[in-house]
Amino acid sequence: MHEHAYGPTETGTVVLELGGDTGALIIYTSPDLRGREIEISRGDERRVHSAVRERRVRDGSFHSALYPELPGGTYTVWWDDRTPAGTISVHGGEIAEFTWPSSAFEVAG
Repeated sequence: MHEHAYGPTETGTVVLELGGDTGALIIYTSPDLRGREIEISRGDERRVHSAVRERRVRDGSFHSALYPELPGGTYTVWWDDRTPAGTISVHGGEIAEFTWPSSAFEVAG
């Protein structure tokens, strides 16, 4: 598990290029995961990661990891090096959303 100390992002600082076979994924988390890098992978492909950051929007804020420009497919979201937290389908032209489990029990569940 990697952690970083990134500041919050503001409205309008993230631009997603969606279309064709390219989609995106947002993983929503609790604030206590701020700075943690969450890994995802498609099939047997190499894992990629993104850091959880606070996202400030007009009505408040939330915490999430963002994966832009993903090829369509089914992705595994990794709880740790060996344990999947779940899977999510990403479709071209769309933003997929995944809610991070609150405990390892939910993952094993």
